[in-house]
Amino acid sequence: MKKISLTGIKPTGDLHIGNYFGAIKPALELANEYDARYFIADYHGLNTMKDPKELSSTIRHVAAGWLASGLDPEKVIFYRQSSIPEVFELTIMLMAFTSKGLMNRAHAYKDAAGKNREKGDDTDSGINMGLFTYPVLMAADIIIFDSDIVPVGKDQEQHVEMAQDIAQSVNANYGTQVLKVPQAQIQENVAVVPGLDGRKMSKSYGNVIPLFAPEKTLRKTIMRITTNSQTVDEPKDPDTSQIYQLYKLFADCGEQSALAARYRAGGMGWGEAKEELFRVINRELSPVRERYDAIMADIPSLDKILQQGAQKARPIAAATVKRFRKAAGID
Repeated sequence: MKKISLTGIKPTGDLHIGNYFGAIKPALELANEYDARYFIADYHGLNTMKDPKELSSTIRHVAAGWLASGLDPEKVIFYRQSSIPEVFELTIMLMAFTSKGLMNRAHAYKDAAGKNREKGDDTDSGINMGLFTYPVLMAADIIIFDSDIVPVGKDQEQHVEMAQDIAQSVNANYGTQVLKVPQAQIQENVAVVPGLDGRKMSKSYGNVIPLFAPEKTLRKTIMRITTNSQTVDEPKDPDTSQIYQLYKLFADCGEQSALAARYRAGGMGWGEAKEELFRVINRELSPVRERYDAIMADIPSLDKILQQGAQKARPIAAATVKRFRKAAGID
């Protein structure tokens, strides 16, 4: 029997290249080895996205993005978090075994509280309970499907560690393995994708390259990448250039070697380097973009795929909740 992998992504904006390499591609590759499950974390998105039309639209954009990138709903389980009510029952049960101190240490909460203190505001100003208890819902997402591994970037490892802590607390209390303890699988080689300004690509930094942008928009975005003041004739170090770091994600080994040599030899300006980057990115993303546009043109079919995924997921989720309820004496 194959081990189980679980991956989700919040619907909090258009997908970008950082999502593609940091989450989508490595997660889809796991389907070759694992019994893979993928979910759209729409209840997590509700913490920050309060406009109903925006949230509804973004959920479908994210789902279409996964499908366009190669997810096969016939071979894996693909669903919306909100379609699995057992997740929320499990969340409540897990809260009884989760200390407030553990939630105080969550990165998202600590970051928000720290920013409030820097501004001189009350520590918890603007922080809702959805954000504070986010790790418990995340733990339920993971645990309810008996996940063996959760592929995450290094900055998301804490969520899996908290899921481990909570599951172990439940098991210790009842003296048996009621819940499977998951493990994080860190994607070291794609953990950080550089953005337009050299920092990690992130919507919060406004430095992203959209995954499904039209060709003209894609080129304009790439031309905005920040560079230094080196002239055309000066040799350049590819290892310190975010243009080259992005190029390596899309180019084959021969192309990488050839461009690195041109960097070091001099005679190539940043504009030409950006054109080379656009060429290899557009080469890979053009067919993905075409599939995405076709999926978004037929929303009823997209919704049906997600509904069918939920139908496959719910019996698995119900079995976990039933096991926990029995152990707790409330079956």
